Amino acid sequence: MDIGVFRTFVSVVDEGSFSTAALRLGISRSLCSKHVADLEADLGVRLLTRTTRKVTPTAVGLSYCRDLREILARLDEATESVKAASGSQSGILKIGSPIFYTLKVLQPHLLDFMERYRDIQLQVMLDDGASDIIGQGFDAVIRIGNLRDSTLHARKLHSVQIRLVAASGYLDSNGRPERPADLLRHDCLHYTNLPGNLTWPLRRGSRTIRQLVRPSFSSNNTELLHAMALNGQGVALLPEFLVRDDVAAGRLEVLMPEYTLPDLPVNLVYPSGKLLTGAMRSFLDFATKLRLS
Repeated sequence: MDIGVFRTFVSVVDEGSFSTAALRLGISRSLCSKHVADLEADLGVRLLTRTTRKVTPTAVGLSYCRDLREILARLDEATESVKAASGSQSGILKIGSPIFYTLKVLQPHLLDFMERYRDIQLQVMLDDGASDIIGQGFDAVIRIGNLRDSTLHARKLHSVQIRLVAASGYLDSNGRPERPADLLRHDCLHYTNLPGNLTWPLRRGSRTIRQLVRPSFSSNNTELLHAMALNGQGVALLPEFLVRDDVAAGRLEVLMPEYTLPDLPVNLVYPSGKLLTGAMRSFLDFATKLRLS
């Protein structure tokens, strides 16, 4: 049977939809459905349960999909090993990256990469969460902050400065905090991916204070926290690249500048023990030579 049929089935399971899988594969929905139907007919078992809302694998379908995914991955690795040996710089490259970091910092460099490596099909998936590199099929992800998973390889790209900011209108109404303890009297906009139990790290000289805050709003999305801060909803810790233009234009003020915050590393993270494709090697080399800020 055509290997494309197997890839179609795995894609349908991954996406939970014939339409989305077809779009991902660049084929029609009818052909996508036919591939799976032919596979089921050939095997003599039902692999998927279909409803009007979603498609889910049966127990045997889920087991079969796991086996196929492993086989296809090994086949892809074998193919890529040949390409890598010949210096080939082509193929699909799937990268995960935080939303606003990509839009504010990485985007122009991605355009340069695409111009330089026209045979590489770059897929950038924007997500502020901790993406599952293996489970979601990423070649690599960009992560901001200290890494917790020691089983992954990481290449540091640069560091991000963090600023304590608030809108002038909010500060005029609520006062300007002058020392860390003053934050207890303020509405704080808390980033839930920040380590620590509702504390913000503030450093002065060699001393770091983990100041307790009482969030009036929390989110795992920096873009939403940024919008809340601009709207005068409270004090926020935000990356410098995100607030740079707002501070320059007077829309946000930097608070307590004598207190610095630990810079956060930005790493390109990729699975260990996995053969690097030619496309991934090209991106790794490209990314580590960038001058990012």
